[in-house]
Amino acid sequence: MKIVVGIGNPGEEYAGTRHNVGFDVVDRVASRNRVALARDRRLSSRVGAGRIGAEDVVLLEPLTYVNLSGPAVARVAREKGVELRDVLVVADDYHLPLGALRLRESGSAGGHNGLRSVLAAFGTDAFPRLRIGIGEAPPGEAEDFVLSRFRPVERKTIDEALERATECVETWLAEGSAAAMNRFNG
Repeated sequence: MKIVVGIGNPGEEYAGTRHNVGFDVVDRVASRNRVALARDRRLSSRVGAGRIGAEDVVLLEPLTYVNLSGPAVARVAREKGVELRDVLVVADDYHLPLGALRLRESGSAGGHNGLRSVLAAFGTDAFPRLRIGIGEAPPGEAEDFVLSRFRPVERKTIDEALERATECVETWLAEGSAAAMNRFNG
């Protein structure tokens, strides 16, 4: 079994923001693979379970806000008995160019508070993460930038990136990290 986690903020006011691209990817994976997501109050998340290719998969969107994502992710991983190398976290990154993808098997939070929360909850950085470039934040304006929506001129690029990220997740599930990194990092 594997878990794919999208990091984002709950609520309509955050839908479509840069910080919610993790949710957008999980929503696309769920839709393409007919996995229904439903709110689970006990887990403070939207959760769906199904089979994608040959893999049993749990799709997870913590509804605890970005900064507090870690405990929900760790709880689901623990309850399902899933090893950390089988938990893929998908998040935005304002240090990457708009539309760039970067899959790593481990690493730092890189300034992302959601990843920092997951690192703290797991007590290690030994889990894969897929970062999606949302464009560079203006100096001193990162908080407002990540909560903003993409400009019309950016929409095509980010839509293509979300599609590639969805394919990257599916490749990670079917073929593993190395194949997904070789095909999608750039």
